[in-house]
Amino acid sequence: MLVDSHCHLDYNDFEDDLDEIIANMKENGVTAALNAGNSIETLADQLELSARYPFIYTAAGVHPHNADEFTELTAARLVDATGHKKVVAIGECGLDYYYDYSSVENQRKVFAEHIKAAQETGLPLIIHTRDADDDTIAMLDEYYREKPFTGELHCFSGSARLAEFALSIGFYISASGMITFNKSGELREIFAGLPTDRLLVETDSPFLAPVPLRGHRNEPANVRYVAEKLAQVKNLSFEEIAKATSENFYRLFRKASDKGRYDF
Repeated sequence: MLVDSHCHLDYNDFEDDLDEIIANMKENGVTAALNAGNSIETLADQLELSARYPFIYTAAGVHPHNADEFTELTAARLVDATGHKKVVAIGECGLDYYYDYSSVENQRKVFAEHIKAAQETGLPLIIHTRDADDDTIAMLDEYYREKPFTGELHCFSGSARLAEFALSIGFYISASGMITFNKSGELREIFAGLPTDRLLVETDSPFLAPVPLRGHRNEPANVRYVAEKLAQVKNLSFEEIAKATSENFYRLFRKASDKGRYDF
C-alpha cells in the first residue's frame, strides 16, 4: 500500500485521461491520494473529483504564487471550507522566494491566515517553502508559540536546519521525485537522518517526475519510485517504507479514512 500525499489531479493536464491515471494508481498499489489546493476558487472542482473517487482527499488553500490575487483571504473563509468531509488539510500554502510571482508581503499575509485556520480547526497545514527557510521558520515559530498546530513540509528541498525545526514542532516531511535526481545528494543525506515515523512520499503531479521518468508528466502511480529511493536512502525495504509512510499519512491527516482506499 502506498499513499501519494500530494498531487494536483484537478489540473488540466489530466482532463483527457483521468480514468487511466486512476487505473495506473491501482496497478501500482497507490491506494489513496491527497489533491492539494492551489486556489480556494477551485475547491469546487477538487471536491467534485473527491466525490467521483472516494480515495482522493482534498486540501483547501492558496499557493504562495497566487498570494497577490488573494490579499483579502481570511482564516474564516478557509475554516468554512474545511466543513466538507473530504477536506482533510489546509494548503498548500507558504512562502516561495525563488520565483517573483507574488510579493513577499502578500505571501506572508496570506500564509498567516492559513496558519490561523489550522490553529482553529486542528487540521494540518501543507506547507510549500522555497528559498524562504528563515522566514518560514520565523513565522511557524511565532504562531506555534501562541497556539500549537500541526502539518508537513511538502516536496521538501530545504536545509537541514529547516527540517530539524519542523521536527521540533511535530511536523512531518515529505519526499518527492527530487530525491531521485542525480544532483540531489545533499537532499538524500538529509532524508537519511530523518526519523521514519515522520516521513511521507508524494509526486506533486503533474510536476517533478522522478527518475527514470524525468521530463514526462508526473502522476500518482509514480510515487512508487519515490518510495523505492527513500527505502534505499533509509536502508529499509520498499515494503517497510510503504507501510510507514502510509501509516504516517493517516496519522497526520486524521480526517482522512483509510477505509476509503482501494481494497486489494
